[in-house]
Amino acid sequence: MGNYPFSYDGGLTETTVRLFASKSTWIEGAAVQQLETTAKLPGMKLACGFPDLHPGKGFPVGAAFVSEGMFHPVLAGNDIGCAMGFWQTDLPARKLKLDRWAGKLGGLDEPWDGDVADWRERYGLPESPSDAGLGTIGGGNHFAELQIVEEVQDAAAFSALGLDKDRLGLLVHSGSRGLGEAIYRELLHKHGANALTEDTDDAERYLARHAHAERWAAANRALIAARFVAQLGAEAALVSDVPHNLVTREAWSGRPCWIHRKGAASSRCVAVMIPGSRGTLSYLVKPLGDGEGNAHSLAHGAGRRWQRGYAKPRLSHKYRVADLERTPLGSRVICEDRELIYEEAPQAYKDIGQIVADLSTAGLASVIAVYRPLITYKTRRQP
Repeated sequence: MGNYPFSYDGGLTETTVRLFASKSTWIEGAAVQQLETTAKLPGMKLACGFPDLHPGKGFPVGAAFVSEGMFHPVLAGNDIGCAMGFWQTDLPARKLKLDRWAGKLGGLDEPWDGDVADWRERYGLPESPSDAGLGTIGGGNHFAELQIVEEVQDAAAFSALGLDKDRLGLLVHSGSRGLGEAIYRELLHKHGANALTEDTDDAERYLARHAHAERWAAANRALIAARFVAQLGAEAALVSDVPHNLVTREAWSGRPCWIHRKGAASSRCVAVMIPGSRGTLSYLVKPLGDGEGNAHSLAHGAGRRWQRGYAKPRLSHKYRVADLERTPLGSRVICEDRELIYEEAPQAYKDIGQIVADLSTAGLASVIAVYRPLITYKTRRQP
């Protein structure tokens, strides 16, 4: 783990930068450079990079930042409230019907034909032009994945969460879709990439919009989960839903500050699901420590090893699309976008086992249980 404080011009105080990664975890120099550059923004107190750290569009992904007196909405980005939501279903693990189930699943990237107004009401959401997207997964690395317990490592914590190793789990990764994008465009038009000073009208307006997007994203994941299990004739109960793209006012070092999570999960929860990629395991972990040194945050996934544009050229001469629809773990992948199935191939991501091992070694988390993918849904072609 690297730990190297430095001062920057115009800063209020010295900023501490920490990198929670072992020598076994490959991290691009560009990602570390982005981490250090972002740490120089006004008001910053702490910048933390986690083992899934990788370069983003101007700012690193897999990082958390603490500021005081002001905050930086650009770090929340355009997918405010994006999270990993984890449900336990009532599907029995002993009766797997993967091909049959995979054949039933569809439409999760198309508008829901149910009562959107009723669903909004459940989550206290005002009407918005983006509501047609409620219950849809979206593109990129978003997915819905049926999982089975591979191993329980902390039986007490597993039981306390109400989990049953004989029941299948459902992991949903999605965010605020078009709503988050609209808020981000509005922000850039009015303020550019500038910080907002706390307790100002501009700050309060953005935070109200941010809160709406966060609730919308939670409602979106819940509807995706409901649509998914309904197609399999099942039900599901929420276990954990932890956002990893947002900015929140939280206590840090005994005073109110702003924590920006850019692809980093909050550790202020009982459990966090950290997925690898389709074809690799996912880890349900318990946060450890007081959270002060790691901005009350953890890694949110494996993190990209290759940029999106690199994946297909590196893999297409070795693998056909059909080869990528089945994984070495025996799981099925539903992704009828020929570009996306290469871009999101497991080979394009870091080793999730090493990511979780780094968190454990740093004293930030311990494993509760390990889950294996069964069916990963990304997109079907629209007729």
